Amino acid sequence: MPIRNYKPTTPSRRNMSVLTFEELTRVKPEKSLLVSLKKHAGRNANGRITVRHHGGGNRRKYRLIDFKRNTEGEGSVLSIEYDPNRSANIALVKYENGRKAYIIAPDGLKAGDSVSSGESADIKPGNCLPLSAIPLGTMVHNVELNPGRGAQLARAAGMSAQVMAKENGYAQLRLPSGEVRMVRLACKATIGTVGNFDHENVSLGKAGKKRHMGVRPTVRGSVMNPCDHPHGGGEGKAPVGRPGPVTPWGKPAMGYKTRSSKNRSNKFIVKRRNAK
Repeated sequence: MPIRNYKPTTPSRRNMSVLTFEELTRVKPEKSLLVSLKKHAGRNANGRITVRHHGGGNRRKYRLIDFKRNTEGEGSVLSIEYDPNRSANIALVKYENGRKAYIIAPDGLKAGDSVSSGESADIKPGNCLPLSAIPLGTMVHNVELNPGRGAQLARAAGMSAQVMAKENGYAQLRLPSGEVRMVRLACKATIGTVGNFDHENVSLGKAGKKRHMGVRPTVRGSVMNPCDHPHGGGEGKAPVGRPGPVTPWGKPAMGYKTRSSKNRSNKFIVKRRNAK
């Protein structure tokens, strides 16, 4: 999807760019697949902020996405639509039994195309198959971690995983992060790469766009008081005063591993994403 760059008519327009949305179909979203979203502004049931920098933002409705792809048989793509809740576009599919569902739109899928799911489906973008039926080297997205649970891996714009090997009931997938992980062959995956590649190249241009997304301002710890942040205090511009930067709660902020060494899923990781 091409990017449109604005002329610098104002300071905020100088670096702003937007997607042209040429791939999208100009239709209203399917009402039966819309759900209202309630805003919490990062607060828990007691009203305390548990996630910082959340709040405000445009009102939006959630599109129910079919991550399980349990409907057998062919379906026709009615439209490719924008989804305000994710970086990828979504496709509205109508199956032979009359059921309508949204799926993540892979690159190259257009209105009028057909998609299907099941072991006998063809190896083409948008079709969903178990990993046991997908050839080695194939690029896939929307990958399940547990059979029947629904897709959890490689769902963002431009993302894909590659089937590297199959042995002992598991497939080895190289994920977008570079990690190689074992996933059971009974898990489903969708052929192709998620579309909307240029999403990462868009420049917001102004702070207001971030507020429209529901993201509030972030204040540097070095400009706070010492009672508010470990980096705060001091006369003039003061250094961190520690071996490395830390979070507001004193935990190391860079290079600190938070994953448990006793995590049960460690045995499924063949190669770490940061392995040299």
